[in-house]
Amino acid sequence: MEVVSSGVSDVGQVREKNEDSFLIDEGLSLFVVADGMGGHLGGNTASTIAVKSIGEGVRTQHGTFVEAAKAKPLESSTVPRLLADAVRNACNTIYDKAAEDPTLNGMGTTVTAMLVLEDRGFIAHVGDSRCYLQRGNRVIQLTDDHSLVNEQIKAGLLTREQAATSRLKNIITRSVGFERDVAVDTFSMPVESGDRFLLCSDGLSNLVDDTEIGNALATMELESVPDSMVELANTRGGDDNITVVCLAVGP
Repeated sequence: MEVVSSGVSDVGQVREKNEDSFLIDEGLSLFVVADGMGGHLGGNTASTIAVKSIGEGVRTQHGTFVEAAKAKPLESSTVPRLLADAVRNACNTIYDKAAEDPTLNGMGTTVTAMLVLEDRGFIAHVGDSRCYLQRGNRVIQLTDDHSLVNEQIKAGLLTREQAATSRLKNIITRSVGFERDVAVDTFSMPVESGDRFLLCSDGLSNLVDDTEIGNALATMELESVPDSMVELANTRGGDDNITVVCLAVGP
């Protein structure tokens, strides 16, 4: 299937520096969003290393990925493991870089990566950046936030409305590079012609709700969606860096 895409990253209205990074590689059909943390220097370094390392990891093993994507049934494919390995390799690289330079100590990043091969989508995820699917008249959040407020929601301690205004909403429970290794959530799914996906950092999802994201994906030209989402988040305060990557699947 053909995949077309569009993406943008914006510093927002409050932060002095953009610590987000993203990768669009239509040749590989690989798309990554990373939201760095650990101070101005550390956050940007971590997210930059993450997208570069994952891209290189998939590129050097692309033939293996392609063959693994053909496995039937879908559940038997090793692509999720291979993609998780690429994220863990990035984690190791970031950790070692921080160990070499005291000014980078404690840096880390979220990672949400999507690889489209054959008629299948493969996702690897760490942190609270997100991946959404818009199919027909539905929008679905595919990833699960690794965040303190999400754990409180699951435990029944917070409602989603309370979580949206919680002072703890930016605390994540899992990141790439803070420790030498990390548990990576992975899953795979069939993709259909007409599917649209949106990957974003929490600078968008904290200010723009799922319905608004779904409406934009369903009604707008794909190349216009990232700028439109960034503009909307900025009109609502833009209190964080905002990164949006969109992709559409066709025949």
